Amino acid sequence: MMTSSNAATLLQDAADRIADIPRPDLQILLRRTALRLRNATTVSMDDDVDEVLLDLASELGLTREDMMRYIIREWMEENNFLFTHELDEHRKLDGLA
Repeated sequence: MMTSSNAATLLQDAADRIADIPRPDLQILLRRTALRLRNATTVSMDDDVDEVLLDLASELGLTREDMMRYIIREWMEENNFLFTHELDEHRKLDGLA
């Protein structure tokens, strides 16, 4: 999966050695980057909220975006906006939980 920082590094590297990169590789890189840009969304947070969000994401080894997805999903499940799977005490799990 191409992350934003990975894409930026690849683009910078390509720019530094543009004459050495085969055309098909450059096309692939540019198409992937264009797709990421097309699908990118930015959510602005207040500075204090963003700082805590980044700290928490770092502690859990997640990206800022993944942390936001997790928090939103948990909030929606807790407030019954999303269906949550409840375990049946009598159902056989075959070692899966």
